Amino acid sequence: MIQYIAEEIKLPKLEKLKINRWIKDTANGYGKKVGDIAYIFCNDNRILEVNKKYLQHDYYTDIITFDYSEGLIISGDIFISIETVKTNANEFGVSFEQELLRILIHGILHLCGQNDKTKESRAQMTQKENLALEKFNEY
Repeated sequence: MIQYIAEEIKLPKLEKLKINRWIKDTANGYGKKVGDIAYIFCNDNRILEVNKKYLQHDYYTDIITFDYSEGLIISGDIFISIETVKTNANEFGVSFEQELLRILIHGILHLCGQNDKTKESRAQMTQKENLALEKFNEY
């Protein structure tokens, strides 16, 4: 089950059924099945708090993915700062909706085993995000 939760902010407008099919198909492309996934939309202050408390990082970020996957079933809590997504959309010259979709699938790719700790793995992540984004309009 995929849940969409807002903490202290308004839930962004989402085409949930379309997004859910897209996420399931993307995961399936990596040989995975979707278990329990919670997207928690929050503000910058909340994501900073989560980053400090659980990862010992003292900086803002757009997304934090907690992976609870077991075997081929992906599960996790995915925190997304809507404020940072808006800032990034402006910085990258894309719509808020487009950047939000990129971040939604970014978390799924993490759960499917893709990391982004090195320059090379970040490039691979971006390539996989782009491929998934191209497929989104098919749903």
